[in-house]
Amino acid sequence: MKGSITLVKKEPDLLLTARWQTPDLYALVAGSSEGQTFLTAFDGALLAAGVGNVNLLRVSSILPPGSSYRESIALPPGSLVPIAYASTSSDVPGTLISAAVGVGVSEATYGVIMEFSGRCSAGEAGEYVAAMVREAFQRRELRLADLKVRSVEHRVEGIGCVFAGVPLWYAGA
Repeated sequence: MKGSITLVKKEPDLLLTARWQTPDLYALVAGSSEGQTFLTAFDGALLAAGVGNVNLLRVSSILPPGSSYRESIALPPGSLVPIAYASTSSDVPGTLISAAVGVGVSEATYGVIMEFSGRCSAGEAGEYVAAMVREAFQRRELRLADLKVRSVEHRVEGIGCVFAGVPLWYAGA
């Protein structure tokens, strides 16, 4: 099977096999929310980004080779979803918080994902991740064929949260 790893563990009268497939779809998502607690603000930001009803498996910053971009991906509730993301929260009213993700794609091989969150505008956060993607491509001596950025900002009222992510998923799932 393309892009899979098989783990086999032998126990008395039991053979357990787990398979990890390499995702081949990706999207860029972002959302913000207020909540009564930091956790409920985070939950609201996930819902606003469209990834609030799945289980997030945080991954590092490599986009699998041959991945296809989608504006949105239908994720079945409860799914285990690989995702690179950035998030921040604040309970200081008036504070401007933002999160951004950037994805750089090469023509012939894998891509690179960068994430950032902080106290700045969405535009500043987006510029920062774009610069990080460009640096990552230079470091790897890859030609950058395409760059996508998604960012969000939120002015805190009580307890606010911002979230930006790159969920990875499977064609045909």
